[in-house]
Amino acid sequence: MKNKNNIMNFITSMLVTLPSSKTLTVGWNFGSMLGMVLMFQILTGTFLAFYYTADGSAAFGAVQYIMYEVNYGWIFRLFHSNGASLFFIFLYLHIFKALFMMSYRMKHVWSSGLTIYLLVMMEAFMGYVLVWAQMSFWAAVVITSLLSVIPVWGPSIVMWIWSGFGVTSATLKFFFVIHFLLPWGLLILILLHLIFLHSTGSTSSIYCHGDYDKICFGPEFWNKDAYNLAFWIVFFVFTLLYPYKLGDPEMFIEADPMMSPVYIVPEWYFLFAYAILRAIPNKVLGVLALLMSIVIFYLFIFINNYTSCLNKLNKLLVYSFIISAVFLSWLGQCLVEEPYTMLSPVFSVIYFVLILLIMMMYYFSKKLFI
Repeated sequence: MKNKNNIMNFITSMLVTLPSSKTLTVGWNFGSMLGMVLMFQILTGTFLAFYYTADGSAAFGAVQYIMYEVNYGWIFRLFHSNGASLFFIFLYLHIFKALFMMSYRMKHVWSSGLTIYLLVMMEAFMGYVLVWAQMSFWAAVVITSLLSVIPVWGPSIVMWIWSGFGVTSATLKFFFVIHFLLPWGLLILILLHLIFLHSTGSTSSIYCHGDYDKICFGPEFWNKDAYNLAFWIVFFVFTLLYPYKLGDPEMFIEADPMMSPVYIVPEWYFLFAYAILRAIPNKVLGVLALLMSIVIFYLFIFINNYTSCLNKLNKLLVYSFIISAVFLSWLGQCLVEEPYTMLSPVFSVIYFVLILLIMMMYYFSKKLFI
C-alpha cells in the first residue's frame, strides 16, 4: 500500500521496492560504497572548512593549525585526504565493472556517470590545491595553464581562473568556493544517475535487463551492502597506520612561487592521464589526448546493441585495457628520461586502441547475429 507522502514513496521506490536482478554480486556494491564515501567526504570536508583560511599567506599554516591545534582536527584531515583516494579506488572499480558488464548499453546512466567522473576529477584537483604546498601549488600552475590551448578565449579563461597574471590568493579563494559547492551539485547529479539506473535496471551478471529474475531491493541487498563495512575497517586501519603513504613529500613544504619542485607529479589517480599528456611533445595535441582519454567513452552511447554480447572477447579486451592503464599510471610518476619517454607514447597508443577495439567488438557483435 502506498504512503500518502510522496517523498516517502520515492525513497521506498529507491531503497525497498526497487526491482533488482537476483544475480547481482558483490561487484555491484561499488556504487553504494561510492555514495557512502561521498557523504563521508562532505561531512569531514565541512568540519575542515570551519578552520581553513583561503588565503595564500595563511592557507598552509591553517592546515598545520588543523593538524596540531584543533581537537581531533588531525583525524578529520587524514580521513578527508585519504578518503579522496578511497573514492577513486571504488570509482575505477565501478567503471571497470561497467565495462565488463557492458553497462554503456544504458545510455543515460553511462553518460551521467561519465559526467560525474569528470566533475569528481575537477573536485579532487581543487581540493589538492587547497593545501597550498609546493606540489599542489605547481600542479595548479601546470594544469590551469593547459586551458590556454583553447582557441581565441584560452588565455582569457586562464587569467579569469587565476584572477590575475599568476596563481595567487585570489585563485585559491576561487578554488575553495568551487571545491566547497561542487559536492552539493554532485549529489543532484548522482540522484539523477540513480533515477536513470532504476528506470532501466542494472545490467546483471547474465547480461540482461529482463523482468523474470527480479526481486525487491530491500532487505535482500541491504545485507549485501553490509559487506561495505569490511572496506571501511580496512580504510580506517590504513589511514591510522600509513596516513601519508599515498602522498608526496613536497606536500610538507609551503608553496614557493619562485622555486618549482624537481619534477611535478599529480596524485596517483591522475597519473594515467598525466602520462598521456607527457607522451606527446606538442602542447595542443597533448591536452587534446588528455581530454580524449575520458571523453572518448562518451562515444559508446552512439552505438545501439541490445541483442548480443561477446562476453569472453569483451573480458579479454577490458583486462588488457586495465593493464595498459596501470602501466600508464606507473609511467606517469617516472622521471622524464629513457626508457620511460619511449614507453609512454607506446602505452598511450595501446590505451586508445583498446578502447576502440572494445567499441568495435560492441558494434560488430550485433552484426554477427543479424
